Amino acid sequence: MRKLLSASYFLSWKERLDVNLTAELQQIRQREWTVNNFTFATAVSVMCSSKIEGESLEVDSYVKHKMLQVDYLPNLTSKPNDLYEAYEFAKDQPLTEQNVLHAHTIATRHLLPESNRGRIRTVNMLILEQQTQQIKYQAATAEEVNKEHEDFWIELNELIKESLTTEQVFYYAALIHIVFVKIHPFDDGNGRIGRLLEKWFLAQHLGEKAWFIASELYYYKNLQIYYQNLARVGLFYDALIYENSIPFLLMLPNSLITDH
Repeated sequence: MRKLLSASYFLSWKERLDVNLTAELQQIRQREWTVNNFTFATAVSVMCSSKIEGESLEVDSYVKHKMLQVDYLPNLTSKPNDLYEAYEFAKDQPLTEQNVLHAHTIATRHLLPESNRGRIRTVNMLILEQQTQQIKYQAATAEEVNKEHEDFWIELNELIKESLTTEQVFYYAALIHIVFVKIHPFDDGNGRIGRLLEKWFLAQHLGEKAWFIASELYYYKNLQIYYQNLARVGLFYDALIYENSIPFLLMLPNSLITDH
């Protein structure tokens, strides 16, 4: 059976890794775990993830909205606020398939009709370039998406239970992100949940302060590279070449030094 979350590319990834994960994580772990610190970090993460999907409110404005209760029009804050609530839910819950489905239900409250929230799609999915409307990617078909999603979770559940090195945690977290996005199991919200899932896996293995990692900020600051690296693995789901994903997998550890 084809393995989705394969260790096959780990050694090649490790050879190209030039971030001292232990030292960078130590700096993050020195931050005090307070409500304000979590609110600030999560507001930045949520708004950056939302802007990747085309939301218009600026990151600093959203931080003011969450930290200082500055009001903006509901159409600017409703979807980011839903995603923020999904992050809060994830912070307090173990990483399981049902919890991710519930997080999707929360995150898409103002994005999808109720019948499509937290449910695997039943239609084929083409991802289009927002500006040109050209096809960027053809996801798993409606006939295969349930099986691919089930296989993904069988493998992910094993990784959740395993004792992993720090390097393995970062490698698999990023691989989980790209594989999930390529399966594209939902009608919408896949990118938002893929980035949340990556962070959730980090926190599951590294502890709660992993929520301070500014991965979404790094992806947003390097958005064209993010999209280019996602595209490297291929255009059609059945012909993806995940050994080409190493540049994408290296972005997560690089996010540790985004504030330096």
